[in-house]
Amino acid sequence: MTSHQTATGDRSESPELVLLVDDNPTNLQVLFQTLDGQGLKLLIAKSGETALNIARKNRPSLILLDIMMPPGIDGYETCRRLKADPDTSDAAVIFLSALDQTKDKVRGFEVGAVDYIPKPFQAEEVIARVNTHLTIRRLNRELQARHEEIERELKRVSDTQRRLLPGKLSDIPNMRIATYYETSRYAGGDYYDVIELPDGRWGLLIADAAGHSTPAAVLMAMTCAIMRTYPNAATDPPHVIKYLNEHLCKVSNQVFVTALYAVFDPLQRTLAFSSAGHPVPLQCDPADDTAEFLPCDPVFPLGLFPIEEVPMSELQLRPGQRLLFFTDGITERAGGNAQLYGMDRLRERFKTLEAAEPAKLIDQIMDDVNAFAGGMPSDDDQTLLLGVVD
Repeated sequence: MTSHQTATGDRSESPELVLLVDDNPTNLQVLFQTLDGQGLKLLIAKSGETALNIARKNRPSLILLDIMMPPGIDGYETCRRLKADPDTSDAAVIFLSALDQTKDKVRGFEVGAVDYIPKPFQAEEVIARVNTHLTIRRLNRELQARHEEIERELKRVSDTQRRLLPGKLSDIPNMRIATYYETSRYAGGDYYDVIELPDGRWGLLIADAAGHSTPAAVLMAMTCAIMRTYPNAATDPPHVIKYLNEHLCKVSNQVFVTALYAVFDPLQRTLAFSSAGHPVPLQCDPADDTAEFLPCDPVFPLGLFPIEEVPMSELQLRPGQRLLFFTDGITERAGGNAQLYGMDRLRERFKTLEAAEPAKLIDQIMDDVNAFAGGMPSDDDQTLLLGVVD
């Protein structure tokens, strides 16, 4: 590899295209001779209008552009039009001019130039600056390609993760349910499951792995795998929590998961549940216009320490009663004033919901959450599981 290829990158397959623009033929000849032999493909233009046409047709990587080019458009206007055209906007523009006042340079940068070389120019300086900006442009292309590759990888992780969630939710006798699931960045750490148990009861799991994106997604997948290898019917919430914790302690490396597991009995309309550091569910009875958090004595989140005893709460449900399981991405959603949505606001909104169907109730909650956020994106995953007792 030659020295000039080291400076500008390996162009053996596709040399960088550079457009030289000056109304003075002598200047063009000197520029051409200066850059000839640098591993570049050189084009020339004697006016701004010609430069625009050549640039649109050939898409040069870099343009060396004179400012004063009477009687046509000057270099400033040429640069402005280059940057306004999507076909030529990414070309790096270096101005060449005898105008060396600060205001002239500032104006050049304002219309989109990346550098400024005063006339009369030195050949070494021209070569060095051209190589520098071509290298920057090449590195930016490589960075963009890498970024796009990572985006594709994250999209694949997200698609795989979503396949771990329940597909079409099964009908639960005496309870209609709906869910909402949104990650903050492709893949996330939230997880929920709806499990049909052999004795006619149903298990409801909601979990939240600490962190965001790929590491949290991996921990979420581990939680899913451990839950689905539970050796018995998952009818005992405390034992399920202890089982998850025992196995997550082996693999989580002190990164924790909050989880809540509940068992719903359709015949008795009862709910038994245990929590490991997870927000407790909300219950609302439209008949008496109340909404309260369910009484619960949670243990530490999963994956940190051995757990000896796990308390269990039990609740008798009535037809029409609503249950809301959620992750803290809902209550910790930030608004434009940096305040959090909060538990109290969620409780008050849950109490005033007017729809009958679970999916529409979730829509009303998320409409309120998003309105509170004022268009600011969430920096955490958001999950809701809502049930209406029949």
